[in-house]
Amino acid sequence: MDGFDDAREVWDSRFATDAYIFGTEPNRFLVSQSHLLKRGQLALSVADGEGRNSVWLAQQGLEVDAVEISPRAVEKARKLAAASSVEVRLHIADIRGWNWPEAHYDVIAAIFIQFASPAERVVLFRDIRHALKPGGTLILEGYGARQIDYGTGGPPGVDHLYTMETLREFFGDFEILLLEEREAWLEEGTKHVGRSALVDLVARKPQAAASPQFVGRP
Repeated sequence: MDGFDDAREVWDSRFATDAYIFGTEPNRFLVSQSHLLKRGQLALSVADGEGRNSVWLAQQGLEVDAVEISPRAVEKARKLAAASSVEVRLHIADIRGWNWPEAHYDVIAAIFIQFASPAERVVLFRDIRHALKPGGTLILEGYGARQIDYGTGGPPGVDHLYTMETLREFFGDFEILLLEEREAWLEEGTKHVGRSALVDLVARKPQAAASPQFVGRP
């Protein structure tokens, strides 16, 4: 991950506290899309952190995989799942090298996964496309370019942030159910606090195979 000599060590250091640094409540945008979820669906939470989103998905009756690079974060996610009386399949892995299953998930949640450099983002978004079933739904929230002015969370470099145009480039062949830029006050633990510039996307993978012309740009 761009700028990280050892990404696992960096994230383990950040999660090395008993407190849940992003809180235990699920991301509010993810919750706002609960009407799209159905019991028994297969879901993936990408870079799941301490489990707040994967546990919530499991509470909705979905079968959930979660991928996270930090063993310390995964241990906290395991405790949160146990306390919530749900089961989540937790995978300790760098998503850059994870074996993404093909056309497997009904739902993929990609909430604040902006550790990826522009070049890594091309691969990551391709993997997300690859892992969604035809008709599957991507629920994505990230920081927009104006977040640099707020300084209330997120990566320090503007090239890691999203624009609506960037997301259209990668997912424009999907059925776009929602794509918007907005401002909101976040209170997610101690790391996402304050007025924030957000970009939200909900997109459904087409039933036909994805276009082989898709390339994306960093």
